[in-house]
Amino acid sequence: MLKNILQKLLIKFGKSYTLDDNISNKLIISFLFSRFFMMFRGLFKTGRKIFVGKRTRILNSKNFQFGHSCTLEKDVLIDCHASKKVSFGHVVKIGAFSTVSTTSHLSKYGIGLEIGNNSAVGEYSYFGCSGGVKIGNDVIMGQYISFHSENHNFSNKDMLIRDQGVTSQGIELGNNIWVGSKATFLDGCKIGDNSVVAAGSVVKDVFPPNVVVGGVPAKIIKEINA
Repeated sequence: MLKNILQKLLIKFGKSYTLDDNISNKLIISFLFSRFFMMFRGLFKTGRKIFVGKRTRILNSKNFQFGHSCTLEKDVLIDCHASKKVSFGHVVKIGAFSTVSTTSHLSKYGIGLEIGNNSAVGEYSYFGCSGGVKIGNDVIMGQYISFHSENHNFSNKDMLIRDQGVTSQGIELGNNIWVGSKATFLDGCKIGDNSVVAAGSVVKDVFPPNVVVGGVPAKIIKEINA
C-alpha cells in the first residue's frame, strides 16, 4: 500500500525509478515525513514549492529561479548575488553540505550558475561560479565535486599574485553526463554530451561528446560507441 503511494508520488514529482522490493514501510514513512517538512520549509523560505533541508540558506533569493520538484538538502548555501540568475530546471538536487558561491570577493561581481533538468550533485560539493558555470540536462554527479570558474593571474613576478587580478572563461558541461566523486573542473573546461568523467579527475580542457575522460590532468580514455 505505502509503496504504491510512494511510487505514484515519485512519478508525479518527475522520478522514473522503481522502488526496490526490500524497502520497508518504516523507511517509506521516514522518507515521506522528511519530504513533507522539507517542502514546508521551502514554502516558508521562498514562497514556492521546493524541498529545503535544515539550516540551508539562500542569499538574494529574488535572483534564484527553479522548476518543479527541486531539492536543496541540509546545510546547503546558495549565493545568488550574481549578474545572471542562479537557475535550476526541473528535478534538480544539491547534496547536503554543498555551496554555490557566485560573488566570492567584492572586487568582482559573479556571473552565476545554470543547471538543466533532472541533474543532481552529491554531498560536500562546491560551485565556484564567479566566471559562470553551465550544466546541462540529466547530469549525475557524485560527492565532493568542485567547479572553479576563475584563474588568478601570476605573470608579473614583481607583484603579489593576489594583486594581479583574475580571468574567467566559464565552465560548461553538456547533457547526459556521469561525473565520478571528487572530480574537479577548472576554468575554461567543457565536457560534451553523453560522456563520463572518472572519479578524481582534474578537468581543464575542452572535450568532445561521447567520451570517457580521466586523470590528472584529464585526458580521453576511450570513446563511447553506439
